Amino acid sequence: MADETEIQAAPEAAPAETGAPAPQQGDDGGEELIEKLVHINRVSKTVKGGKRFGFAALVVVGDGKGRAGFGHGKAREVPEAISKATAAAKKAMVRIPLKDGRTLHHDGNGHFGAGRVTLRSAPQGTGIIAGGPMRAIFESLGVHDVVTKSVGTSNPYNMIRATFEALGEQTSPKSVAQRRGKKIADLLGRGGSKTAEADAEAITE
Repeated sequence: MADETEIQAAPEAAPAETGAPAPQQGDDGGEELIEKLVHINRVSKTVKGGKRFGFAALVVVGDGKGRAGFGHGKAREVPEAISKATAAAKKAMVRIPLKDGRTLHHDGNGHFGAGRVTLRSAPQGTGIIAGGPMRAIFESLGVHDVVTKSVGTSNPYNMIRATFEALGEQTSPKSVAQRRGKKIADLLGRGGSKTAEADAEAITE
């Protein structure tokens, strides 16, 4: 499992790390973005006369307010690979509805290839119970309380794709109410209780 520190494990990657982009950038139209380097791998191509080495980077980008995306890039140098991956992640950002701006609305499952993940909403104070690539996604997304479980492959590419598939299935009570032509209190309440009406008024997404 790789995280932001894996770039230091590659012998060729350590000297070039000084040119890597900072974790937070504000160059996207003035918007403050959170960038997480999830994985970096040294790749080689066999050519006439020997091998040609390069680097492949996997980056997750989010605004901390419910938008996130991931991208990967390859280049001969580490900083260039990271910049390519960051640009691809910014183009692929999607919006995920959050409950109270801190957790998910409901549980979800996602899979990609041999990677399978389970996401569960959690009460306040739980924190982000996730490892490796999944933690980077929730930190950049702005989720503060979530419980996750990954089964199968530990390949960061497949884990991230499976996590985004599960996040893509998230729906908010507001969107469900609009689709069904009902009020939010009708969906949450049992008999139109005052508690349900208060919960409905608290939902902003």
